[in-house]
Amino acid sequence: MAKTDLQLLYFTYYPKDIYPDVAMALYLVATIVLIVQIVRQKAQFWLYILPGTAFAEALGYLFRELCVHKTTFTLYVLMTLFLLLPPNAMALVNYKTVGKIIGQSSVRSRWFFLRSRFVNWFYFSSDILSIALQGAGGGLMTSRQNREAGKKIVLMGLAIQLFFFACFLVTSFYVWAKSSYSVAMCSCDSSPMWAKRKVLFTVVATTVLLYLRSIYRIIEFADGYGGPIYSAEWAFYVFDTLLIYIAFIVYMAVPLGPHFVRAKTMPSEEAGEVTAPQQVTMEEPKNY
Repeated sequence: MAKTDLQLLYFTYYPKDIYPDVAMALYLVATIVLIVQIVRQKAQFWLYILPGTAFAEALGYLFRELCVHKTTFTLYVLMTLFLLLPPNAMALVNYKTVGKIIGQSSVRSRWFFLRSRFVNWFYFSSDILSIALQGAGGGLMTSRQNREAGKKIVLMGLAIQLFFFACFLVTSFYVWAKSSYSVAMCSCDSSPMWAKRKVLFTVVATTVLLYLRSIYRIIEFADGYGGPIYSAEWAFYVFDTLLIYIAFIVYMAVPLGPHFVRAKTMPSEEAGEVTAPQQVTMEEPKNY
């Protein structure tokens, strides 16, 4: 089968050549900037998920660029998976961030869903389930015989993701509104409240961007293979490429690293201790 025939079979259009190159370059820049920031800030290791995600996005656009010149089944599968799944890892960072804020604060909520361990476990599990469903469905969609079944599985994964994004946003706004929850300050913060606002702005803004991207993906898959949304290359670059990159810009412009620094001996989250630049370790929380 000719190259153009394979492109029409998988993409339903002829993908442009320059766009994947630009996207790949931008995501590689984000990868480097995030690594440099995390190293300089001595941030905790879980934040390396962010540059890892940016690099995975760059690989996805590399595979897309290769598909432009020589479309094959293997390249298309790799492109699909690397562009569909990595943004889910960004949600893991946000879940971890809010979980740490709750764990480091001197608050002992009677509500189980506002406890650090539950927030970390509950949202992490939901994200893994969503990733598994989207990955399985995305793989099935590359086969003509299984395309419809794959679409339904991907839609299920995206719907689950949207539901938990909404729940997480409610939790984040609650933590934002309650003065009893605090974040470790860094040298550029004027007050603990300002530090918390910065961190939660990053969390909420990026989660909203991920939410919008998931809505686009749901519309794209519900629209069906060959539909007007699926076949619109510009829509993919606006509602997927651009939205995810804006999220990375937020992570770079308002970084989380200064508020979650490494320590020689990591304090217990359950004890509510925090070690941060220019901040005295907080006293152990008291039960009220």
